[in-house]
Amino acid sequence: MTDADTRAAATLSERLDRLPFTRRHLRVLTGSGLGWALDAMDVGLISFVIAALAAQWSLQPYETAWIASVGFIGMAIGASVGGLLADRFGRRSVFALTLVVYGLATGASALVGGLVALLVLRFFVGLGLGAELPVASTYVSEFAPARIRGRLIVILEAFWAVGWTAAALIGFYVIPASEAGWRWAFALGAIPAAYALFVRWGLPESARWLERRGRHGDAEAVVQSFEEAADTSAVAEPTGVSPDTEPPVASSLGSRLASLWSREFTMRTACLWLVWFCVNFSYYGAFIWIPSILVAQGYDLVRSFGFTLIITLAQLPGYATAAWLIEVWGRRATLSVFLVGSAASAVVFGTVGSEGGVIAAGMALSFFNLGAWGALYAVTPEMYPTSLRATGSGWAAGVGRIASIIAPLAVPALLAMGGAPTLFVVFAAFFVVAAVAAWGLVDKRGVALDDR
Repeated sequence: MTDADTRAAATLSERLDRLPFTRRHLRVLTGSGLGWALDAMDVGLISFVIAALAAQWSLQPYETAWIASVGFIGMAIGASVGGLLADRFGRRSVFALTLVVYGLATGASALVGGLVALLVLRFFVGLGLGAELPVASTYVSEFAPARIRGRLIVILEAFWAVGWTAAALIGFYVIPASEAGWRWAFALGAIPAAYALFVRWGLPESARWLERRGRHGDAEAVVQSFEEAADTSAVAEPTGVSPDTEPPVASSLGSRLASLWSREFTMRTACLWLVWFCVNFSYYGAFIWIPSILVAQGYDLVRSFGFTLIITLAQLPGYATAAWLIEVWGRRATLSVFLVGSAASAVVFGTVGSEGGVIAAGMALSFFNLGAWGALYAVTPEMYPTSLRATGSGWAAGVGRIASIIAPLAVPALLAMGGAPTLFVVFAAFFVVAAVAAWGLVDKRGVALDDR
């Protein structure tokens, strides 16, 4: 049998899964990852902007909490709606749209003159940000060969550390430089709107989504481009509908939402939503407030931002370790171990008093927490079939964003109740609950995606 005959006999998914990592995969990964980094830069910037505006505008703690939380309200809605739109209109198109929405809203934030206008724009920023992350991880997972899929998604998530580091650098060098420093920071956040043009025209649509929508010729063309990049000696002719194609789990908006809680998916949906909720609560509660907490503990703005920059740098080795372990230990074990490490680090961070202790504990928290995020984004798209994948990922992220709304609002009350020790013990408890819930997920290390 010739190479072309072999390819013609294989399903589209099998052909994607057996490919080596090619320059086309690299283009999808880096193209999506840059969007992810720009997303992280925006989320990270707001923590530094809050600390600056609290002093400049004489804001009360509840007002600064709302600057963070209103964005997360938008993110909760965006994640839920974005997943539904991506299953209906395609991964690439929705991904590009989200970049435009939050890029323009962030740039416009540089021009605001008061709190109300900033809150309105932060809501629209959240809409775009919330939709972008689950759509991007779904998109990359549908191109990644099964044997390295988890690793590639963790690498995609590692772009978050690049963006957050960029935010920390802007926070350290730009925001304290002048009274208008925070405006320049927001202006830099408008870059994603321009980058959306590259995403829309420079990246391919998901072949799995195209095939599921009946666009077999387009799907075949995408797969062939990846096979050609792998230097295959022959290219399969379009074969129409694969004989192994199963009917979709859901085809309408209502059926997609109902299917999340069908007998097949109830356990994984419940556990996934619980993990997303707990991780979001602890992560955003801690990292949005760390610069402000350090200022409240007596460090000036520049030193606080400097500490935060050092802590942020520990995210990259956390991602690198998780990317290696996720294909060695599997999804559940890697996720659970990093969550337990996050819990231990949170307890220590809340109790240490010395500068060295704050930095060391903060770096450990950053290492374990972001490694856990990488594993979570890797496992989430694998829980559902193609017809339901973006919806399932989006709704899990949307539930998580509810926690990210609550957390910044809860931090002032928890600090008033017992200071940093109480606050970070609460964060640790949420990490522990998430670590237990992770064992209710399905581990699909090395297993082909479900293309129903």
